[in-house]
Amino acid sequence: MVERVKHADWIAQAVLAGARQEEACKTIGLTARTLQRWQQTGEIVEDKRPSSLRPVPLNRLSNGEELAIVEVCNEKEFASLPPSQIVPMLADRGEYIASESSFYRILHKLNMVHHRGRTNERQKRSKPRCLVASKANEVWSWDISYMATRVIGQHYYLYMIEDIFSRKIVGWEVHENETGELAAELLQRAALSEKCDKDSLVLHSDNGAPMKSMTMQAKMCDLGMAGSRSRPSVSNDNPYSESLFRTVKYNPK
Repeated sequence: MVERVKHADWIAQAVLAGARQEEACKTIGLTARTLQRWQQTGEIVEDKRPSSLRPVPLNRLSNGEELAIVEVCNEKEFASLPPSQIVPMLADRGEYIASESSFYRILHKLNMVHHRGRTNERQKRSKPRCLVASKANEVWSWDISYMATRVIGQHYYLYMIEDIFSRKIVGWEVHENETGELAAELLQRAALSEKCDKDSLVLHSDNGAPMKSMTMQAKMCDLGMAGSRSRPSVSNDNPYSESLFRTVKYNPK
């Protein structure tokens, strides 16, 4: 309520000074329609959403139905089975208590869903760090791509390092095989040619074998470069190199 009154006063002062109400509202992140809704009764009203009465959904499970779900899941027959198997088994008997998602929701609420079995528990991956380049030689992106030849079944490997700020190709080579040793040599030559300072460059790549090789990691450590990798199974986490490879492949001349 206090914030609403303060914002309305600011907008009123701006309008008295000659500003347009719409532009004044936009400056503080509001719309003129929002301000009009606040002042419908002639004075600033408080937010009624937290105190509003919301009807109970007609399909909400009762306490008895929730208790029945817990009792069924704790029975000896179903104690070691997930809801994805319990619900169909009950349906084969002509019994229906709730949907599979409702079973999971109730069990989650009571902290009765845990990982079991010999497989590893699913890992929770945090949001990747965002890399921003404000000048050249801050973030490099590199990758290796196939290069077709006139001989069917034969191809070469294009190693390419690109500066994502200037889009400059700071290093590239073509080889007959794909190894971390060749990538490390190319990285060292690119760093020397660009005169990169230590601890000032991030090298981004995907999760290929040459990118994760010990030789490549040791060379990055020697050059003072920080590493950054794409997320597993995310093909568009290295867009600068991939888009440049497409240009090379579709415009061979």
